[in-house]
Amino acid sequence: MPRAVLFDLDGTLLDTIADLADAANLMLAEQGQAPRSQEEIHGFVGKGIGDLVRRCLTEGRAPASSAEVEAALEAFRRHYAEVNGRRTRPYPGVPELLAALAARGLKMAIVTNKATAFTLPLLTQFGIAPYFGAVVCGDTLPTRKPDPAVIEHACARLGVKPPESLMIGDSANDALAARAAGAPVLLVTYGYSEGMPVEAIDCDGLLSSALQILDRLA
Repeated sequence: MPRAVLFDLDGTLLDTIADLADAANLMLAEQGQAPRSQEEIHGFVGKGIGDLVRRCLTEGRAPASSAEVEAALEAFRRHYAEVNGRRTRPYPGVPELLAALAARGLKMAIVTNKATAFTLPLLTQFGIAPYFGAVVCGDTLPTRKPDPAVIEHACARLGVKPPESLMIGDSANDALAARAAGAPVLLVTYGYSEGMPVEAIDCDGLLSSALQILDRLA
C-alpha cells in the first residue's frame, strides 16, 4: 500500500481536450492557419503548452520561425485563459476516487506539465484542490515530466520517498518520470498518450476507469 498517490491532470483526472482544442484553433485562426481537428490536437497533448503550440503550427505543415512560435504561444495562452474550464469535465468516478483515497488517509499530489496559471483554477473550479498536499506544475521547476525531479519534488512536499508513492498518469511522460524516480506507475487507457498506444508503454498496470485504482490498491 503506497503512502501517497501522485496524479497527472489532463487526460487522467480531467478531460480538458475540448478547451485545449478551442484555444488552439483560436490561436491558429489568429495566425492565419487552418484549424485542426480535436482528434489531431488530442495527439499533441502531453509535454506542455509549448510543445502543443509548436506541433499545432508545424505538424504536417510548413516550418515556423522561433518568432512565429513565440507569437502563437502568446496567443494560445491568451485564448486558453478565456476558455480554460469552460468545457472541461472530470472523468467518471474521479470525485468518488479522491474522496475514498482521502478517507483512507493517503496523501495526494498533482504532477502535471500544465502551467500553474491554468492548473490551479481548474482544481478550484471542480472543488478538488483541498485533496492535494502538493501541486507540481510545468513551471514549478526548471524541468518537467519526463524528468524525475518533479516526482521527487512532489514526494518531498508530501514527506514520502518516491518508492512509497504511486504515480497515476496517461502517457509515456508519466511512466518515464516515475520509473526514473523509482516510483511504481499505473496508466489510464482513456487519456492523452500523444498518439502512442498506451499498451506499449512500460508501466505496472493499466486502468480502464478511475475507480479501478481502488481495486488495485485493495
